[in-house]
Amino acid sequence: MNSSSLISNNDLILEILSRLPSKSVTRFRCVSKLWASMLCSLYFKELFLTRSSAKPRLLFAIIENGDEDAEAGCGVWSFFSLPQLEYPYEQSPSTSLVVAAAEFHVRFSPDSLKINHYYNVRHCSCGYASGLFYIHGNRCQARPALICNPITGRYEILPERYTYRKAYSFFGFDPVEKQYKVLYMAYPYGPGRHRILTFGYGDMRWRKINCSLRHEVKSDGVCINGVLYYLGDASDSIHVSSDDVTLHYVIVCFDVRSEEFTFIEVERFCRLINYKGKLAVIYWEDDEDVYEICNGSKDLEKYLEENLEVDATNELHVWVLEDVEKQEWSRYAYTWTDDKFFRRHVSFAGATVLGEIVFSVRKYTPKQPFYVYYFNPERKTLQRVEIQGFGEAFKTSCSIRTFVNHVEDLNVNDLELLKSVHPPLEETDYEGNSDSE
Repeated sequence: MNSSSLISNNDLILEILSRLPSKSVTRFRCVSKLWASMLCSLYFKELFLTRSSAKPRLLFAIIENGDEDAEAGCGVWSFFSLPQLEYPYEQSPSTSLVVAAAEFHVRFSPDSLKINHYYNVRHCSCGYASGLFYIHGNRCQARPALICNPITGRYEILPERYTYRKAYSFFGFDPVEKQYKVLYMAYPYGPGRHRILTFGYGDMRWRKINCSLRHEVKSDGVCINGVLYYLGDASDSIHVSSDDVTLHYVIVCFDVRSEEFTFIEVERFCRLINYKGKLAVIYWEDDEDVYEICNGSKDLEKYLEENLEVDATNELHVWVLEDVEKQEWSRYAYTWTDDKFFRRHVSFAGATVLGEIVFSVRKYTPKQPFYVYYFNPERKTLQRVEIQGFGEAFKTSCSIRTFVNHVEDLNVNDLELLKSVHPPLEETDYEGNSDSE
């Protein structure tokens, strides 16, 4: 076979592989050194990103918390995904119901870590950055943190270190150096120092890092263009009053590459999302820090049931940070009434690349429909989408975290980063049937 035929055959192989899901591409890297080289080439990465398999997806992490005192069945995580709707209002009027099927990827609990999930960030941290997923649970359950590929099931457990039981940690990605980092922020009223770890090749170790502002963490983190953002409460450190309003909330901005902190003051409690590549804060008019009110109680559902009216006005505020240096915001407010939208049951999942704000039901209950909602700020319309495909493997209600814009970064070689492969759990499949004969 001459060299021109070989090149032609290789191009044909790459063309075929570019149309496969990323999970399959990862497997083909192991065929040979030649295939690994071809699939890590810039040409293939650009080709892959033009195919439908690389379009943004909704990622669902379903957590079976089980019995905290049990030796098994505690902290089992299952990952599903499906393509995000593109222009959902052109496919179907917002008054109708769209149905979509989720694809199952992996169900595991590596090394029996037993990481239960809590929506309170004081007890469980979850993070997503550039195709990888991060979990860090309560110290009483699991001191090690876990980074995994939610599609392939490959994972790595971070070096163990002492953490106070109210652990705060975040996951970020530097797109320039192609490095993932884990940031641990010590509880301001407990022992310990802030630490950071560069996740990657060679020995990983926790390094000390200093932050000039004492604050308590109030939200999960969101990483945008190499900067990690989260909400903090610095009321014990700063008191800036303006128009009889005391400003004590700050957005903590951590540059993943330089490892430097900066801060942006905000007027109130809010959530943070990536809105078309810019930081945005989002909140309801009557929003409040329910975790602080409940003081870490597991009775959050009861509180929401008793204190949030079903027919409450949905007045949504979105502030988009237009100029980081000048801290200038574009502010928008949207009000709509929709009887199929119950705020006490949903959480913010984020915004799609087209600017659709996505809400997701917070719990999955077997034999009951599960919904996500696409809100179009320009049209002020809400499209409900029923997600099917979770099956009946879950016998009780489960916590669920939904993430938008999942696309694996083929510029990152996760075969080098994630050296462990978890065998699939075999108790049940996702059609409600037993795998054993």
